[in-house]
Amino acid sequence: MPRGRKPKKPDYLKQLLALIEAGDNAGIHDLLAQRHPADIANLLGGLPPDQRPGVWAQVDVERMGEVLLELPEAVRTELLQLLDDRTLIAAVRNLDTDDIADLIPELSDELIAEILFALDKQDRQRLDAVMSFREDTAGGLMNVDAITVRENITLEVVLRYLRRRDELPEHTNALFVVDRDDRVIATLPVEKLLTSDNTMRVSQVMEREIVKFPVQAPDKEVAAAFERYNLISAPVVDENGRLVGRITVDDVVDVIREQADRQVLAPAGLSEEDDIFAPVVHTSRKRALWLGINLVTAFIAASVVGLFEQTIEKVAVLAVMMPIVAGMGGNAGTQTLTSVIRALALGIVSEANARRVLVKELMVGALNGLVFALTVGLATIAWHQNYLVALAITLAMVINLVFAALSGVTIPILVRKMGVDPAVASGVILTTVTDVVGFFAFLGLATLFLL
Repeated sequence: MPRGRKPKKPDYLKQLLALIEAGDNAGIHDLLAQRHPADIANLLGGLPPDQRPGVWAQVDVERMGEVLLELPEAVRTELLQLLDDRTLIAAVRNLDTDDIADLIPELSDELIAEILFALDKQDRQRLDAVMSFREDTAGGLMNVDAITVRENITLEVVLRYLRRRDELPEHTNALFVVDRDDRVIATLPVEKLLTSDNTMRVSQVMEREIVKFPVQAPDKEVAAAFERYNLISAPVVDENGRLVGRITVDDVVDVIREQADRQVLAPAGLSEEDDIFAPVVHTSRKRALWLGINLVTAFIAASVVGLFEQTIEKVAVLAVMMPIVAGMGGNAGTQTLTSVIRALALGIVSEANARRVLVKELMVGALNGLVFALTVGLATIAWHQNYLVALAITLAMVINLVFAALSGVTIPILVRKMGVDPAVASGVILTTVTDVVGFFAFLGLATLFLL
């Protein structure tokens, strides 16, 4: 292999499609058995709906629950319907309580009752605790399987206690130190537990600085805190500070991924839960609303152009130059909009500092407007030898880029105040503003100068 060239990654989807075509069920089973549940979910999502049932049947029952958690909602619902009650209960029983809680809303009441009956009393109580909170809160994210210790015992006692357990909960990087009322007062990092003298007491090595989350804390705040403080796990407490569970980094990664997907797809009216192979009519119906909204905004921009129809008829070159003004304004506004939406999501921008951000973006818009307006103005003179058109487009670009900066800051803040996700609605509003302002400024100035 030539130096520096990376080995080619195996195309498992291509291999799977070949096995399906050959009718090799044993080969399909072997291929899936060697893959991680997340990889199996990707393979299933990449298959047309008519090929999924046969492949799904080759997934081992004990892995089905984990695969279901990784699937988009539309595909998961489809595959859940293929399972009989006994198989589904067997698949779900091996999951953590917080993962079972994620699946339960999509199941029938009868099946939920059977799953609860199959769980032992402790697991039922844990599941009830998680399901009592909204999915997009710290309580909905948490797992109630947390290890607690008291501060007055020795590390040797803690180690003996851990050895008696069958296994530690996943991502256990610290134990939670609680008082007699189960209030979290500190953490005991596993690394300190393993490297400190066994005769020392927990109080001598525990860390009192601790990041903890109220049960009703929004999942966005939890994700931001995990990212900011590089957390692996963190306790969740009730209003009295008592421990009710813990959140681990794998749950937070899912939240971050969903937020990222939403920011990419929401401006186009799409959802991360959509099935790429969904029926044509279903997909068309879901996209029609957003296309209708865009059509309305296009008519608004067209009506502005219609106001200056006589000007365009007399000076045809205006029709050639109009897209430049609107396009530059739209691109500049999108840059500002994207930065502000990200800053809002991370908590960097709020009402307290929004004015400073607005002033800065207006200055950026004005500076870029002058630079590119002069460039376009000179190009217009060289191209069309019309100084008045060049002056109109120069001034219009400055105006539109300043309005684009203003809109890019204010629109997401105002939309968020209305309780709407800025990533969903801001883009359409911004495009309408930059188109209308750009066309009106350019054609209005051209009318003033040329007629």
